[in-house]
Amino acid sequence: MAALESDDARIDLEWNPGLDSDLELEPVSSEEEDYASSPAKCEIATYPGDFPLETWHEMWQDGEIILPEFQRGYVWKPVQASRLIESFLLGLPVPPVYLYGKYRSLERLVIDGQQRLKSVFYFMEGRFGADAPFPGQEFRLTGLSPESPYRERTFADLWKWDQQRVKGALLRAVIIEPVRPGDYASVYPIFERLHSGCAALSNQEIRNGINGVNGGRLVAFLRELNQNPDWRQILGKETPDCRERDVELLVRFLALRNSGGYWKPMKVFLSRFMQENREGPEAALAQRGQVFEETCEQVVAALGKKPFHGKAGVQVAVMDAVLVAFSKNLDQIPGDVAARYQRLRQDADFIRDTEQGTTEPAAVQRRLAQAKQVLFG
Repeated sequence: MAALESDDARIDLEWNPGLDSDLELEPVSSEEEDYASSPAKCEIATYPGDFPLETWHEMWQDGEIILPEFQRGYVWKPVQASRLIESFLLGLPVPPVYLYGKYRSLERLVIDGQQRLKSVFYFMEGRFGADAPFPGQEFRLTGLSPESPYRERTFADLWKWDQQRVKGALLRAVIIEPVRPGDYASVYPIFERLHSGCAALSNQEIRNGINGVNGGRLVAFLRELNQNPDWRQILGKETPDCRERDVELLVRFLALRNSGGYWKPMKVFLSRFMQENREGPEAALAQRGQVFEETCEQVVAALGKKPFHGKAGVQVAVMDAVLVAFSKNLDQIPGDVAARYQRLRQDADFIRDTEQGTTEPAAVQRRLAQAKQVLFG
């Protein structure tokens, strides 16, 4: 069956990176709760479809089945793939494949089932693909019982009726589509819960997968901005985070600065922002990128490297408030802004709103206003 990830595992991956190069975020309970939250409702339509394996193969060849960029490559061993093929030959049940469909489109994104589908395609084509651990190796059914009539056979070696049995075997698809055109944020929870990666996806990886496959230019724009040298100094990491937590912080800044008003939960607020701006005009993206780069430059010049780090990593709520304040006052940075920043960090109200209930609308509004007042008032 499809793997259902646990919230604890996802939180651990988000807040406790496993590589030295990964971004460290200071744990805050309200941020963790927001990260693991679920929407009150999902406006999606779900329906089944049973397709012969030959049809699956044709859809693959025609480009109607798409693998999101966050999916891991093909990792099954020949024995695993062989047993799957044997299941089809013997008429044994096989778990369904989960697909995400663009509104009124033939294109389908594989949410769960990549390993099964590719095993079928590679067997029918006779060899493992270029992304396999053993690229180009002939696909023979290995690891089967010595009494099995299919043992060590390729697709071409099978009797004709067995080839037809494979081609005609049905593999169920569970197809998920947004009810409203362009509403990809409603499908977000499905990506959270149904995927077959070896590790849980971060929230930003899911956002990038959803928005990237739907033709938006925003994902590439964000990744380019994420390379900005001043931004890397603020984060204290030269290389991008492998789970794209740094990109999420960037999205958080853009969303809080450019949206009409914040609403909870933060994770859905960020997802909606990306949905609404995924195909934004290049001129608008360029303008926002310029503001972001100028903001980072001014912050580093005034506050130095890693200005938002606490004892355990980046203090996210401090960062979003100060970055937004700087971005709206780039032409009037006071000479004593560093001293003002230290006063802000010691203010009891600001400490409360950056350490408790940090995703509550009232707390977000208060800290944004206070950062603006103290730093630039």
